[in-house]
Amino acid sequence: MPVSDEQFATLSAQLAGRFDEHKRLLDELDPIAARTGYSALVSAAFSIAVDRRFAKNGDVGRVVEFVSDVRARSEATAQIDPRTAERVILAVYTDEQIDDIDPRTSFETQLVLLAALIADAGYDTPALDEFLAEARQVADQWLS
Repeated sequence: MPVSDEQFATLSAQLAGRFDEHKRLLDELDPIAARTGYSALVSAAFSIAVDRRFAKNGDVGRVVEFVSDVRARSEATAQIDPRTAERVILAVYTDEQIDDIDPRTSFETQLVLLAALIADAGYDTPALDEFLAEARQVADQWLS
């Protein structure tokens, strides 16, 4: 089952900073379908964003610095566990194992970090649309 248009629109709204729209769309998602399609879309987008930011220079220190910066941005982002955040980033491009991290915690951490990665990238609307289209294509491949 590929990523639905509703799942795509939900992540797009969040990453574009349209938070009221994101919350409304998220509340409307089918929770069963979201466990696969939306989760795959978030994970694909997260993997692509991490790869673009860190894989060329996989310095662990840069990851630690990024996580520290994200946690300092707001009360909400301060709540993420720094070691979990570092590990989910490192798992994208190293042999870091994250099987011991609760899937919900991993997903929520990815979502927070993804928003920060996209904000830092400074994508305009066409670039964000292109990024999300690439993430959707990868998620659809994972789901097929």
